[in-house]
Amino acid sequence: MKTSIATVSISGIFAEKLAAIASAGFDGIEIFEQDFTASDFTPVEVGRMVRDHGLEITLFQPFRDFEGLPEPHRTRAFARAARKFDLMNQLGTDLVLVCSSAHPAAMGGIDRMAADFAELGDLAKSHGIRVGFEALAWGRHVNDHRDAWEVVRRADHPNVGLILDSFHTLGRKIDPDTIRRIPGDRIFFVQLADAPAIDMDLLYWSRHFRNMPGEGDLDVTSFMRAVMATGYSGPLSLEIFNDQFRAGLPRLVACDGHRSLIAVMDQVRRAEPTLSVDLPTFPAAAAVQRVEFIEFATSPEEAPALESLLAATGFARAGAHVSKPVTLWRQGGANVLVNTEGKGFTHSSFVAHGTTVSEVALMVADAQATHARALALLAQDHTQAALPGELKIPAFRGVGGSILRLLDATETLSRIWSVDFCSDAAPTEGAGLTGIDHIGQTMAYDEMLSWALFYTAIFDAKKAPMVDVADPDGLVRSQAVQSGGLRITLNGAEARRTLAGRFVEETFGASVQHIAFATADIFLTAAKLAEGGFPVLRIGANYYDDVEARFGLDPALVARMRASNVLYDEDAGGQFFQLYSEPRPDGFFFEIVQRQGNYLGYGAANAAFRIAAQKRSTRPSGMPRL
Repeated sequence: MKTSIATVSISGIFAEKLAAIASAGFDGIEIFEQDFTASDFTPVEVGRMVRDHGLEITLFQPFRDFEGLPEPHRTRAFARAARKFDLMNQLGTDLVLVCSSAHPAAMGGIDRMAADFAELGDLAKSHGIRVGFEALAWGRHVNDHRDAWEVVRRADHPNVGLILDSFHTLGRKIDPDTIRRIPGDRIFFVQLADAPAIDMDLLYWSRHFRNMPGEGDLDVTSFMRAVMATGYSGPLSLEIFNDQFRAGLPRLVACDGHRSLIAVMDQVRRAEPTLSVDLPTFPAAAAVQRVEFIEFATSPEEAPALESLLAATGFARAGAHVSKPVTLWRQGGANVLVNTEGKGFTHSSFVAHGTTVSEVALMVADAQATHARALALLAQDHTQAALPGELKIPAFRGVGGSILRLLDATETLSRIWSVDFCSDAAPTEGAGLTGIDHIGQTMAYDEMLSWALFYTAIFDAKKAPMVDVADPDGLVRSQAVQSGGLRITLNGAEARRTLAGRFVEETFGASVQHIAFATADIFLTAAKLAEGGFPVLRIGANYYDDVEARFGLDPALVARMRASNVLYDEDAGGQFFQLYSEPRPDGFFFEIVQRQGNYLGYGAANAAFRIAAQKRSTRPSGMPRL
């Protein structure tokens, strides 16, 4: 599978874009003309730079407003084409994208446009150039790939073919299966883009909100199934217009792009096994069974404060690693490791972020298979030395730099607690916590799509709709991703003064801001936490008056909630109770939740009240209580 990406898709000057694209593993680039003209390099120098990076120029674009024009516009259009073909010869590329005309003077007419392309094909042939015709979703006369194909078919020229773009087809809600009737050898190029479902002007939507396949709501997989059914064997390229990507890190966006192409083509071959997909074999996505443990990186000096919080939350010290300064804290099915090692990855995490979650261990059906899939989807492998007799546990780096470690029920990996740890205490019920319900990860808002794509590409996972969370100092966007027993809330911060924004800034990008533990009886848990000195977050009285009226709750239940600082939410499936710890100085906090019935959410409606309470609890000395 030959992969490509348009230079307009990522930020930076031309040389920076090339380096990022090559590093991500692409085979080629589409040169967006403005990127070329804005540089100081000659066409020959640009071509040489591209080849020096191990890339090829798969497409030159765009050539606008060509077909169906009256004179003198038509003559000028052919003159422009001749100059473009000369430029392409110098660049060393042989395919140009001609997008359907939006020129106000364009007259339309299938035969008239076909005749223009037949003549353009002759001109292109004399330069060794091929011409691809693409239907823009907002084209004046051609805005449907079926009409573009009819123009190409009637032009009947070997140097004139069709270019397909998933956005222009899916954005107009055109059935992608209509592509299956087009001969694959007449499709010269395929561009992919996804987008969130937004009801707005097509041109504005396209120019600002495209994203990588799998990051939006368009059915890019069905589009590619139809394309591959034609026998198409050319490049798959990304053409992404997105304001965030243009301001984002070039290497991160480029890596996301390559990952998205691998993921969507993997979905294509699994959905329709008879199709020929040129992609290495790797395991299918599988769901996570549960979070087996969370590991904190800290120092000997800071560990006591963390362990004190764990003890107040009902955890008890249950063992230690056989060769490393790592202690095991356990309660019910929840395992927390505290690592004070002064070298290696864990120490580097502490130095970079302070006390932080450095590892999350996931129980899966087949650890080796999940690890192989992660590496195939461009995750960075993580290895570390193990002493003789200790387990070698597969792991890879997450988007935020922390480690995802993989365990399964095989004879080897299931023995982690008896092989790598010396247990010195029996399991305790503590405060009644039963396991880890979800993990809250915080990042800059412009990285949210990257994090969601990472999880949904590697695991069998689903995304919930994005929601807005009101912080007194700005807006935070939140999206949940779930894969079986792994639930993650992604919280994107734009404003620096929000609780999420401060966490990102003050911890230098530590990924996990909070851990939510599950309980079967939140009021019993709350009582035991109070006995243990848990630093419960105090919720304002106004909240309880509102929630009683909003849900029609029994006043006696609301009184219990008020006394225990418990918040409430419900959906069609069930009920949800939650309470929080006060945040640590760095902004990290614990959450305790109880799900009843089939409640699927995370208490998003309560987030604004929780954040306001957290900000009251951390107000500077001398500031009045609001």
